[in-house]
Amino acid sequence: MFRIRKIYDGTCAANRSAIAQVQAIIRKQFPSARTEDLEKIPLQLRNPVKYQYRSILFVADNNAGQVKGFAVLLHLADIGVTYLELISAAPRITGGGIGGVLYEHLREESIKLKAKGLFFECSIDDPERISDPATLKQNKLRMLFYERYGVYPILNNAYATPVKPGDEDLYYLMYDPLDTGAPLPLSLTRKVVHAILDRKYRDIISPAQIEEVVQSFQDDPAILRAPRYKTKPIEINTHSTASIGLVVNEKHAIHHVADKGYLESPIRLPQILKEIEQTGLFHRVEPRKTPMSLLRRIHDPEYLAFLKEVCRQLPADKSIYPSVFPGRNRFRSSRDIEVQLGCFCTDTMTPLNGNAYLAATGAVDCAVTAAELLLEDYDLTYALVRPPGHHAEWSKFGGFCYFNSTAAAAEYLSDYGKVAILDIDFHHGNGTQDIFYERADVLTLSIHGDPAYAYPFFSGFGNETGKGEGKGFNVNLPLPEHCTVEEYQQALAKMLKRVQAFKPDYLIIALGLDTAKADPTGTWTLVAKDFETNGRMIGALGMPMLIVQEGGYRTRTLGTNARHFFEGLYAARSAPKPNAKV
Repeated sequence: MFRIRKIYDGTCAANRSAIAQVQAIIRKQFPSARTEDLEKIPLQLRNPVKYQYRSILFVADNNAGQVKGFAVLLHLADIGVTYLELISAAPRITGGGIGGVLYEHLREESIKLKAKGLFFECSIDDPERISDPATLKQNKLRMLFYERYGVYPILNNAYATPVKPGDEDLYYLMYDPLDTGAPLPLSLTRKVVHAILDRKYRDIISPAQIEEVVQSFQDDPAILRAPRYKTKPIEINTHSTASIGLVVNEKHAIHHVADKGYLESPIRLPQILKEIEQTGLFHRVEPRKTPMSLLRRIHDPEYLAFLKEVCRQLPADKSIYPSVFPGRNRFRSSRDIEVQLGCFCTDTMTPLNGNAYLAATGAVDCAVTAAELLLEDYDLTYALVRPPGHHAEWSKFGGFCYFNSTAAAAEYLSDYGKVAILDIDFHHGNGTQDIFYERADVLTLSIHGDPAYAYPFFSGFGNETGKGEGKGFNVNLPLPEHCTVEEYQQALAKMLKRVQAFKPDYLIIALGLDTAKADPTGTWTLVAKDFETNGRMIGALGMPMLIVQEGGYRTRTLGTNARHFFEGLYAARSAPKPNAKV
């Protein structure tokens, strides 16, 4: 089994390892590759201005990080096209469809980037020009592969001219119209050819040679070679490139606390789901199981074992609440389960029952799956979960939260780059702050009601800025009890600037909809149009983003507010960027 993930830079250990493996594959599969080309891979990932294109490295790897194949896609934003620089499976890797899956991901990424076409070089398959039978056979197989996708060489030009006399390392320029069937105008063809030769080969091809090849393209529109091989066309079955990856915690309904006054009810998720499904923006993905080892990185193993055992002993239809909090004497534990609860809880309103553990682990599964999707096919995902998680600390549950799903997703992504978490729930994300308080690789930000009047009361003050290595990487912005919409959105703009300054590889939004007017747990007055504006402000950042559902308890408007948030978020991300540059 393998997954396809995108790499934008080589700063984290997992990405450095993947890049090193890619370089090893190139040495084996392309013995003539120059040392400078190998060394250029990590450099071009982090310095698009120098190379005049943005590079995206796709790797097919397994959960152990072993790379089975790779592809490098270049985005030439100034002329609006993409270019496949390299694609290869690892040595001795055959079958399994790695090449096809990689190519389909490149095509889909190109469509997301609104490319006018995907271009690349393919070794010529002309028997009159290739003398070695083995090389000719291999070249024919490559061309057959691309013909299955309806991709053919551009004819009537000098692109396959040898750089040196006798050179048989020759290439056709290929054009993939990306399912549009659009003809290729001469003006664009010449721009693409000049960009490829100038930006990739200027050190071995003179300006005069480049101009000669460019001018050899005369057909308007370009003429593509007719199919040469008998092959069955590939049917590409991928999700819509205009979709948000949606992972729903189907286990949530088993956690139903019917006690009077308990607001975290199962109806919350169906209300949201009913509204957001009307948008057509979402593509449903089944959750995958999260290993317990990841949870142990964000929660005390003793706490995890305690919660699992207590819930195992309790009935599903009866909830018990903590009433005694031993503090520093917690290790002098009682045998009474109800007394033990206070050892690992922060309040008296968060019950345990036979299903709490199962529902909470289900929420974690969804959040981490949605995080995994950011490494794969999606740039925007949504984990629609309950119970919520942002109040769950390293060794405490509370505020309706048992496991910190948002923190679990961030912990997973932190292996692949820097992560920012922006919590926009009405209540401070004390659990998320607690878990990452001494770390600099995860920036935690929270806009919330001032703890002087709002839960959790003893956390969320402006002077809580982190500790040790994490100093300066925790930002709280408490707002007054009767905060206006204008004040709220000014605070949001300030936090978004802080996110941009951090330059995270991934942004996680802890989405609380309890900032809404008449929410029973909040005092603010945001309505649907305000949530849409919030979504637009956040979406304008344009970075890979995961939304994790947290609070929101006014069920009459919950779904509508969620729909407007995502409509604003998606509209901002999809809007054309003026004067796009590399």
